[in-house]
Amino acid sequence: MKMKRKDATILAIETSCDETAAAVVQNGREVLSNIISSQIDLHTLYGGVVPEIASRKHIEKINQVILEALRSADKELQEMDAIAVTYGPGLVGALLVGVSAAKAISFASGVPLVGVHHIEGHISANYIENKDLEPPFVCLVVSGGHSHLVVVKDYGEYEILGRTRDDAAGEAFDKVARAIGLGYPGGPKIDRVSKEGNPDAIFFPRAKVADAAYDFSFSGLKSAVLNYLNSCEMKGIEVCQADVAASFQKAVVDVLVEHSMRAVEECGMKKFAIAGGVASNSALRSALREACEERNLLFYYPSPILCTDNAAMIGAAGYYEYLKGVRSGYDLNAVPNLKLGER
Repeated sequence: MKMKRKDATILAIETSCDETAAAVVQNGREVLSNIISSQIDLHTLYGGVVPEIASRKHIEKINQVILEALRSADKELQEMDAIAVTYGPGLVGALLVGVSAAKAISFASGVPLVGVHHIEGHISANYIENKDLEPPFVCLVVSGGHSHLVVVKDYGEYEILGRTRDDAAGEAFDKVARAIGLGYPGGPKIDRVSKEGNPDAIFFPRAKVADAAYDFSFSGLKSAVLNYLNSCEMKGIEVCQADVAASFQKAVVDVLVEHSMRAVEECGMKKFAIAGGVASNSALRSALREACEERNLLFYYPSPILCTDNAAMIGAAGYYEYLKGVRSGYDLNAVPNLKLGER
């Protein structure tokens, strides 16, 4: 179903984890500004995101990031048709900073408020650079906190085919990277080191969930890597960091590709998209591109900057929510465990 379009300019705010971000997006697809203040260097000191530190940093940065987004877009607040803000899922303290700022700005300016689901934002990142992409399509969302296989039936209308039963793919990357001495953030570091390793050097398991063909499970794979490292240490065998990284990455990629292609075929779709931080992984992109070409599927993916947490994707999702008439009240709250499709 084609949604009736109308011109709208959205100020978007995203603070679900450790990026303080604001953007100005026109008509869901035209990014006028996309400002991201990352805390990655700070959290690297601790080997991962520390929620309390993330929240405090958001408070320090939020106002200047929003002002910079408006300035870079050469727009005034009163020119905005809506203020879109991530209200879940994510770290509750971090979410509250963005939600509180958006509510305060909306109250002071009279510009309507629209709460946006973080995962909807990741999916909607594909609309920004792929102007021809329209629902329906299948989307694989893979990030530090989420692994979802979703049928995008229409704008804002989703059917979840599968999700992770334990660790998300990005979480597994972080834990394995720490175990082999690469540190945080794990995803980009494993991707880089894997290029020097042999992906077939070590066989790690590809988990299947017996009663749910589309669900994911990565905790067993993570344990298998740890067991391999412990075994090598006990036997005095030198570990090749690059081979472990490449073999682990291949195990993750194989499962993601297999589940995704089965979903596309069984749903009878001709369009497939990826989203989320892990969607910028070069091995995953390459394997999915090849799999889609073999099946004559259209393959969509955002640029790496739009895979990680950013506000442009929230502005894209917020536009379609705004068109549907969604408006949030000043009782909008952070919902850290918000499920896709819930409001």
